Amino acid sequence: MLLKGKNAIIYGGGGSVGGAVARAFAREGARVFLAGRTRATLETVADQIRAAGGAAETAEVDALDERSVDKHAAAVATGAGSIDVSLNVISDGDVQGTPMIDMPLEDYLRPVTTSVSSKFLTSRAAARHMAGQRSGVIMTFGGPGDRGSMRGYDLGGLLVAFDAVESMRRQLASELSPYGIRVVTLQTGGLPETIPAGSGLRAAIEGDIVGRTLTGRAASLEDVGNVAVFAASDWARTVTGSVINMTCGAVLD
Repeated sequence: MLLKGKNAIIYGGGGSVGGAVARAFAREGARVFLAGRTRATLETVADQIRAAGGAAETAEVDALDERSVDKHAAAVATGAGSIDVSLNVISDGDVQGTPMIDMPLEDYLRPVTTSVSSKFLTSRAAARHMAGQRSGVIMTFGGPGDRGSMRGYDLGGLLVAFDAVESMRRQLASELSPYGIRVVTLQTGGLPETIPAGSGLRAAIEGDIVGRTLTGRAASLEDVGNVAVFAASDWARTVTGSVINMTCGAVLD
C-alpha cells in the first residue's frame, strides 16, 4: 500500500473529484479526513470507504473560514499524529457562459478570490503542521490556464483563478521545500464524468474535451485518484513545484 500510515485531509471530499481521490487514498492505506460544508455528501463518501475496509472521518469545514480551517487542521494533527497530505478541491463558484463585457465584476472575480483564499488558508494550515514533522505533500487541482484561443468559450474568471493558484503553488514549493514539504498540481484538461448527465450539454462538452486530446480519451475520475495516490506517495518524492499533466495530450508541456 503506497499510503499506509498516512493521514490526508481532502477539502471538498464529498464532491466527485474529492470523493474519487479519497477512495483511492483509502484503498492505498491512508486515513482520510473529508472536510466540506455539506455533511450528507461527506458521509456518503465516508460510508463507501468504510464499506471497502478503509478509514474515513468527516467534518463540516468552510474552507473560506480561517478559524474553521485552522481548528480542523489542529484537531487532525493532534488526534491522528500528523498531516501528511492536504488536497483542496472545493468548488470555486465560477460563472460561465457570459461574455466578459456583459459580466458583473463580482461574477468575474468570484472564482479568483474564492480559489486563492481557500487554497491559501488550507495550504497554510497544513504547512504549519507539516513543517514541524519535516514532511508532507500539498496538492492543488486545476493547472495553468489554456494558452490557446478561447474563442467560443465564456469562462469568466476561471482561468485567471487557475493561473493565480499556480503562482501560489510555485511560491509555496520554494518556501516549504526546506521543511521537506512538496507542492504539486494535478491537471486534467476536463473531466466529462463531472458534467451532470441531464444538463443537455454533456455530450457537446465531452466531445470538445476529448477532441483536444492526443489519445482520443479524457482522464477519468479513477485516473485522477490513481495519479493523486502516486503524487502523495514516496514514489513521487522527487516531484515538487510542478504540474502533473494528465490532460491526455490536450496540453503539451
